[in-house]
Amino acid sequence: MRNDLHRQLTSPLTAVRNLGILAHVDAGKTTITERILYATGTTHKRGEVHDGTTVTDFDSQERDRGITIFAAAVSCAWDGHRINLIDTPGHVDFSDEVERSLRVLDGAIAVFDAVAGVEPQSESVWRQADRHGVPRIAFVNKLDRAGADLDTAVESIRERLHPAPLVVQLPIGTEDGFTGVVDLVRMRSLVWADGSEAVDEGPVPDALRDEAHRRRRQLEEAVAEVHAPALEEFCARSTLSTRTLTAALRDLTRTGDGVVVLCGSAYRNRGIEPLLEAVVAYLPSPLDVPAIRGTQDGAEQERAADPAAPFAALAFKVNATATGRLTYVRLYSGTIEKGETVWDAGARRTERIGRILRVQADRHAELDRAVAGDIVAVVGLKSARAGATLCAPSAPLLLEPPTAADPVVSVAVEASRSTDTNRLASALTRLVEEDPSLVVRTDPETGQTVLSGMGELHLEVAVEKIRRAHGLAVGVGRPRVAYRETLVRGVSGLVYRHVKQDGGAGQFAHVVLDVGPLEAASGAAGSDGAGGATGFAFRSAVVGGRVPKEYVRAVEAGCRDALAEGPLGGHPVTGVNVVLTDGATHPKDSSEMAFRTAGRLALRDALRAGEMALLEPVVDITVTVPEDAMGGVLGDLAARRGRVSGSVARAGAVVITATVPLAELFGYATRLRSRTQGRGTFTTRPAGYAPAPSAASDGVPAR
Repeated sequence: MRNDLHRQLTSPLTAVRNLGILAHVDAGKTTITERILYATGTTHKRGEVHDGTTVTDFDSQERDRGITIFAAAVSCAWDGHRINLIDTPGHVDFSDEVERSLRVLDGAIAVFDAVAGVEPQSESVWRQADRHGVPRIAFVNKLDRAGADLDTAVESIRERLHPAPLVVQLPIGTEDGFTGVVDLVRMRSLVWADGSEAVDEGPVPDALRDEAHRRRRQLEEAVAEVHAPALEEFCARSTLSTRTLTAALRDLTRTGDGVVVLCGSAYRNRGIEPLLEAVVAYLPSPLDVPAIRGTQDGAEQERAADPAAPFAALAFKVNATATGRLTYVRLYSGTIEKGETVWDAGARRTERIGRILRVQADRHAELDRAVAGDIVAVVGLKSARAGATLCAPSAPLLLEPPTAADPVVSVAVEASRSTDTNRLASALTRLVEEDPSLVVRTDPETGQTVLSGMGELHLEVAVEKIRRAHGLAVGVGRPRVAYRETLVRGVSGLVYRHVKQDGGAGQFAHVVLDVGPLEAASGAAGSDGAGGATGFAFRSAVVGGRVPKEYVRAVEAGCRDALAEGPLGGHPVTGVNVVLTDGATHPKDSSEMAFRTAGRLALRDALRAGEMALLEPVVDITVTVPEDAMGGVLGDLAARRGRVSGSVARAGAVVITATVPLAELFGYATRLRSRTQGRGTFTTRPAGYAPAPSAASDGVPAR
C-alpha cells in the first residue's frame, strides 16, 4: 500500500482531485463515500451506516447517532488519478466543519435525495460552496426509493439553487425497478444486476431510445446556450460530438455556469463508477483552480500549485489524540519532507514536522514527503491551530484563514468533583483547539464556565466527547442563547464631561453625542431581516477642530467598549448609530485615554436614558412529519412562539416551515419524536434576531 501511495505522490498534479461530499442529513453522503472506497479497491468490504461499520464515521458518537459529526478525509485511486475525499457533516450544527473543509477543496459532489430534492441544509451547503467558488457536480441519490423522481429533484435544483442543471443520465426503471442508467454523453446503457458488483455496458434499450435521444438533444441545447464554442458547432452541425460535449461540460462545471447531474442508488451500489468518471472528467485539478493568494508584509502575493515553488499550506483541522496532535493541512505550493522546519505565519514561530501521514479516516500511512495539491496530516506541530498558515521560513506568506461563525447557544459546565476542575479546563482547551466554532469563557458575574456552540446537538456532542475521551463526570446546565440588546428610541445632545484630578496630570474630555437606532440612519441596510438592527455606526460632525481626529477615534473606541454590555441584562448591544456633534479639550489634561473613557461612559448614559429592547436569536425550522401528526406538530410550534410560513405535502408526509425563537427549541427533538412515534425529523438554520416578547424583557435573562 505504501509503495502504491508513493507512486501516486509522484503523479502529475493534473491527476489529483481534492473534493468533498456535501448534502443534507441522511441524503447518503457517507454511504457514497463507502461505495467510492469499495469501487476503487481501497476497502474490501462495504461498510453500512446502520451497522456502524463505515470508514469515515469512525467516532463512537457518529456510530451511536448514525450521523456524520466530524469531517473525515480519505484517499483513493481511480483510473490513474488520486482522489482526496472529505466526507462532511450534514447537520446545521456542524456547518463550521463544512466551512473549513470547503476552504481547502477544489471541487465537490452535492448529493440530493431523489424523493426530497433540495432540502434546507442542501441549500445551506450549496451557498457555502458558492462563497468559496468551489465547482460542483450533483448526484441524485436513492432512486430506488418509493416516490423517487429524477425530474422533480432536478427541477428543485433549478428553482432553489439557480444553477443550470445539465442532466447527463436517464434512469432505467423506477423505484424498486431501478437497475441502471443511460449515459447521454456516450449514448450507452449501464446496468447493475441484483447481487452483482460489476456494471454491464451495452447499447441504449429499445424502449428508451426515443426518450434518450430527446434528452440528449435537450442537453446539447442547454450546453450550447451557455458555451460559445459548443454553440458554434451546434449551429454548424445541429448536434454536438461527444468530445465537444464533454469539454463543454468540464468548462461549465469549473466556471460554475452549469452543474452536471448524475443519478443512482449508493446503497445498492448503482451509479458509483459513472460518478467517479465524472469526478475525473469534470472537476478541476489543483492546476485548474486560481493560484492561492496571501499577504507578505502587507503586500498581496500569489503562489502557484508548483512542487518546486516555496512551500505554503493551510492547516484546516486539528485532532488532539491521546498520542499527540494530528494537524490536517492542504499544500498549495512547494514540497515538504518529514523532519523539516516550517514557519507558522500567524503565530510567528517555527514548528517541526515530525511525521507526514496519508489519511484514511482513523487509519494512516506514513509518507516521506508531500507535494503541492496534497491533503495530508502532520504530526509534531505544537501550537498550530485550524486556520494557521504554514510556509517556508525563507519565503513567509499569510493565507486568509477560514472564518468561524459566532456561537448562539451556551451551557454552563462544571466538573462533578471539585478535584477534576483542572482536568476539565484542560479538556475544554483541547476541545476548542479541535473545533474553533466552540468558545469557552468564564462568566465574570457568576464565575461559571460557559461553553458556547452552534446548536444544542453541537454542545451535546462536545460534552459527551469530554466524558468519553477524558473519563470526566461533567455537570451541564440548561443551554442559554446569546441575547442582544438594541436601541429603540435614542437621545440627542447628550453632554458628558469627564474630569479627573488626583495629583499630577489630570484627565479632561468633553463630548456631545446624538445616539439613535441604526435603522433610523441607514434604513433597510441596518436591519437583519428578522426584526432587529445589526452593527454599529459612528461618525463625527464636529466642526472647527474642537475635537482633534485622534480624539475622535478614541471616542469611537470608547463607544465600542460600551456596546459589550447593555443596560437591560448585560448582553451585547447592536443596532446603534452615534454622532459626535461637539466637544472640548484641555491643553494639558486631554488625552486619548480620557476621550475613550468619556465615549464609553457617555454612550452608557445614553443607552440608559433611551428606550432599549431585548433581541433573541430565531431560527428557520423545517419539520417533516406524517400527515396524521400535522395538527399536533403545528400546535406545538405555536406553543413555542413559532410563526408557520408554509406547508407542502410530499410523498405521504408534510413538510412544515416556520420561524421559531431558538430558546424555545430546547428539548424539541424529544417532543417531536413522541408526537410522531419517532417518524418526525427537523432541521434548523440561524435566521438572525427578532424582538423578544415583553414578558422576557421584564425579567431579562442575565448574560
